[in-house]
Amino acid sequence: MSRMSRLIGKKIHQLTGLRLPEYFPIAYKLALIITLLVSIGMTVLGLIIVTKQTQLQQKQLNHFGQTVVNQLAESSKELLLSGDILSLMVVSSNLGNNNSILGTVVYAENGKVLASSGLAPREGIIRLYSQSQQFDNNNYLSKWSSVDKDGQPLDVVSFMVPIRYQDVIAGHALVTFDETMLNESIRNTIATITGATFIMIILGIVISFITGKWISRPIHTLMNASRAIGEGQLDYRISEQRNDEIGYLTDAFNTMADNLLEKSQVENAFSRFVAPSVAKQIMSNLDHIHLGGQHVEATVLFADIVGFTSLSENLPANEVAELLNDYFGYIATVSQLHHGTIDKYMGDCVMIVFGVPEKDPEHKYKAISCALMIQSLVHELNQRRKQQGKFPVKFRIGINSGAMLAGNMGSAERMQYTVVGEAVNLASRLHTAAGEGEVIITETLYHHPDVHQRIEAHSHRTLELRGIAQPVSTYIVTGTTESSLSNNQAIISEILSHQHVA
Repeated sequence: MSRMSRLIGKKIHQLTGLRLPEYFPIAYKLALIITLLVSIGMTVLGLIIVTKQTQLQQKQLNHFGQTVVNQLAESSKELLLSGDILSLMVVSSNLGNNNSILGTVVYAENGKVLASSGLAPREGIIRLYSQSQQFDNNNYLSKWSSVDKDGQPLDVVSFMVPIRYQDVIAGHALVTFDETMLNESIRNTIATITGATFIMIILGIVISFITGKWISRPIHTLMNASRAIGEGQLDYRISEQRNDEIGYLTDAFNTMADNLLEKSQVENAFSRFVAPSVAKQIMSNLDHIHLGGQHVEATVLFADIVGFTSLSENLPANEVAELLNDYFGYIATVSQLHHGTIDKYMGDCVMIVFGVPEKDPEHKYKAISCALMIQSLVHELNQRRKQQGKFPVKFRIGINSGAMLAGNMGSAERMQYTVVGEAVNLASRLHTAAGEGEVIITETLYHHPDVHQRIEAHSHRTLELRGIAQPVSTYIVTGTTESSLSNNQAIISEILSHQHVA
């Protein structure tokens, strides 16, 4: 819901106490909008029709009443002047016999009734003039109420006009009409318009709801597709073909899904050649891949197979490759458990870094813990290999920690994310000095506060390593004080249960 919708919903809640739902389907919105438009349109149209109809009927009645009362005034003019009251009564009576006329009255100049027929107002003519409405220079009308012979109420209207002779008022003429029919006609018109409005509103609701459903159906399809993509179903596609704006949006969505699937496949394939964390970092920033690196504090582990040269000479090439792949698969699983990153494989040697590319304050201890679990795993594998009549495979491991350069190394055409530096070279030299099944570290790493109280180790010897200027004091790690053998064994058994034994 947009910010404006939330503000409107909040205002409605403050005014009415009603809370709008967070999700309001577009079909209902369209139905509501169309219903409101139909309702407003029909209401305005009804008001216009009723007003025009009322004005027209009132105008017709006024014109008819004016004509009749002027006719009465003209017929009574000479009779008034001659004082022929009997003839006045005949004229009044004859006019009053018309079914559309309720009564007629002829008044003298002073307001005295001279002749009348039918219904006449109780008030005198002078008072009626004061209560009447003048609708032209000479004619007046006055609305009042009466009852018929059955006692039913009547809405009546009287038209009055002075009887003039040479600018002298000789008397007054009054004709009364039944306005009930006019009012009934207006009520019928209102009822008809109201009924038509109600029917149009119902039809509008039904049609708008159907239309809204029809319009919102492809939107719901896009919503479901977006939800599927969000849940990782990158092969989800919209098959419906349209030649409108929704069709263009559908094509754009399918193209986007194709690109996402392709990127995911590339990332998955790429992560098999480099560490998953490195692959993710590169794929998320494809426009800014460049050579260079940064100085970091990290730990490096080197592990290789003791006597691999003679081993490879006595086995077919395919069996050697299978053996390496199996063992490296186990080592990759163990390194992942300890948040290590496989930097590279070099023949029978594997290089694992800890603390890059993702920072880890525990990288020193985790590297040592990873090395011990690798040796325990290899020991378990060797036991199983002996039971199968196969020769054992021994690993030696060297670990060092310190400052190093981490980043993309190589050339603009071909680069690799790795770590380099003196600390890396020392770790590489250390593992060559280790014996079968040994994990060797420097004295500096052993005495580090993050490590010293958490591992079990004994002094090994001072080594003079090729490429290292100063002699290096080393320690052999035999275990840790924080993880029990049973816990490591349970983890190893779990790993072996999910992977086959070489």
